[in-house]
Amino acid sequence: MVDIESVTENEKRVGDFLFAHLSEFAGRTGGKVERIAVAPARDNVFASWGEPTVVLSTHMDTVPPFFGSNEDEEFVWGRGSCDAKGIIASMIFAAEKLLAAGTRNFALLIVVGEERNSAGAKAAAQSGLAGRTKFLINGEPTENRVAVGAKGALRFEITARGKLAHSAYPELGHSAIHALLDVLGDVRKVALPQDRTLGPATLNVGTIAGGRAPNVVADEARAEIMFRTVGDPASLREGVAKAVAGRAEAHEVLHTPALNLGAFDGLPQTTVSFTTDIPALIGAWGEPFLIGPGSIHLAHTAEERVPKKELVEAVDIYAQMTMELLKKAKVEANKQ
Repeated sequence: MVDIESVTENEKRVGDFLFAHLSEFAGRTGGKVERIAVAPARDNVFASWGEPTVVLSTHMDTVPPFFGSNEDEEFVWGRGSCDAKGIIASMIFAAEKLLAAGTRNFALLIVVGEERNSAGAKAAAQSGLAGRTKFLINGEPTENRVAVGAKGALRFEITARGKLAHSAYPELGHSAIHALLDVLGDVRKVALPQDRTLGPATLNVGTIAGGRAPNVVADEARAEIMFRTVGDPASLREGVAKAVAGRAEAHEVLHTPALNLGAFDGLPQTTVSFTTDIPALIGAWGEPFLIGPGSIHLAHTAEERVPKKELVEAVDIYAQMTMELLKKAKVEANKQ
């Protein structure tokens, strides 16, 4: 899977691979596999055995740039090895383990678009397959610890307009780049809230682009920024609005709320500063838990890798969690 390039919006080939692999697997084990359409040439893959009560879910897309796999005794390397193709592999092997033990009534949901805007998770929540499961095990790199809290995300596109002029006579124009830099300077001064569990909110200026040439006063410039939120984002929205007022335009592209999540008996706990698909899935796919092999500090980097030991451990963790949640659902059903 790592050697199949699947940067967000280019997931078709890895989706086809997963659909073919899971179709053959399901055909041998009495399951079924379906696609959930998200956009042209972009589909989620859903595999189920019986009437699913528990769904194990993660994403097939990666961040850029793509680079292929290699391995040594300790790690599998390559883009997506940690986030989240290694997790997909662990979930598939967990499914094999569960089925070998005679366990059914669970599913796998592998989605597109998590790294950009959770488009796949949103489509899954709106699909006819939603509402069937009581528990969601979402896979992201947590070093096989259950995350009991996760920061949210608030993303803006900021655009500044200017007036073209020869750079020898800047007084005849208006530089959009200069205006954007001033705005971003004020955005960076916005007070960042803090939370006792999640810590401080953070800001990243992710991209900056604009201008025509070094000898031309820029008539357009733009930036993408992202806050990692820890609670109500109202003060951050207000701060951005004040920073751009009269100088630029800010368009809110994405808001994913910060979350408090459940612990799981017997598993170590952590909190994470990243955002997941859980907010898009939470109402439609059941009570969520967040856990997966690999370190988020290696995801998205040029040294992305995942420990083989953690991949193998995750197989047992996912299988055990699924069996315990199935038992819990049965006990709750009997009480009713």
